[in-house]
Amino acid sequence: MSHPHAPGLDARGIRKSYGAHEVLRGVDLRVEPGQILGLLGRNGAGKSTLITILCGLRRADSGTASICGAAPGSPEAARSIGYAPQELGIYPDLSVAQNLAAFGELHGLGRREAASRAGEVMDLLGLSEKRGQRASHLSGGQQRRLHAGMAIMHRPLLVFMDEPTVGADVEARSQILGAVRQLAQDGAAVVYTSHYLAEFEELGSDIAILNEGRIVASGTLEDIISRHGSAEVTLEFDRPVPPIDGWSADGTTLRHIGDEADPGIRIGEALASPALEGARLTDARIEQASLHNAYLQIIKESDHVAA
Repeated sequence: MSHPHAPGLDARGIRKSYGAHEVLRGVDLRVEPGQILGLLGRNGAGKSTLITILCGLRRADSGTASICGAAPGSPEAARSIGYAPQELGIYPDLSVAQNLAAFGELHGLGRREAASRAGEVMDLLGLSEKRGQRASHLSGGQQRRLHAGMAIMHRPLLVFMDEPTVGADVEARSQILGAVRQLAQDGAAVVYTSHYLAEFEELGSDIAILNEGRIVASGTLEDIISRHGSAEVTLEFDRPVPPIDGWSADGTTLRHIGDEADPGIRIGEALASPALEGARLTDARIEQASLHNAYLQIIKESDHVAA
């Protein structure tokens, strides 16, 4: 049975191959109740394969996993999991309310409870005004919200959201992210994947980066950025300039990449260099350390090690 004090997810050494191709190479993941874990990786990294294994939809070759204390694929684990895959799974001929209620009843809710819960989910995702509208008549963003809502009808303890905002408009994305935050506040463990890295910053999620079937970095958002992110400073001049200490040159451009807390200090040092005497600064740009450049650096380092 599921244990209320167990981690939402505890996976160790998960491996999966298709023929000679090893998709997952010993993946460890742990997600606690109330935690949002952002699972990042490029296409083909193994994210969806890992999620379907943890949901009990596919067998791992080796490794162990626990879903709220229960084994993946067991009835107890199935009751604990909410899963919104990338592909839409709505019934086009049913209304919004009917779609939600149907999924609630499939998960064991009584008819009256399912109808009540459907109302809560519609409020959460901004779909209340569309309750009677057929799903096929919804916009793409509204369908995405409905799809996400169907996964949480039974108040799951562990929620997998696999690219839930792909193709969604700004309003739909905001509603879905708000729902994910609320799920965590209510105590659910959430595993969230997306190619929109800004979403993880909005969620303030913890991070695990999957590359070539391995978790190559994990930690809090702040930790990942501080350890792997870099500020980039670009200076433009009115004439070609030479490289100087700590700066690369390309024609009229000087560029510095570093982890300084105040990259502006570097600008002052550069402008004081005798090598730039007579050159007039025409533009200065500072890109602060972010999840975006931290992620790119981690993938670059991981690819280099794998090679």
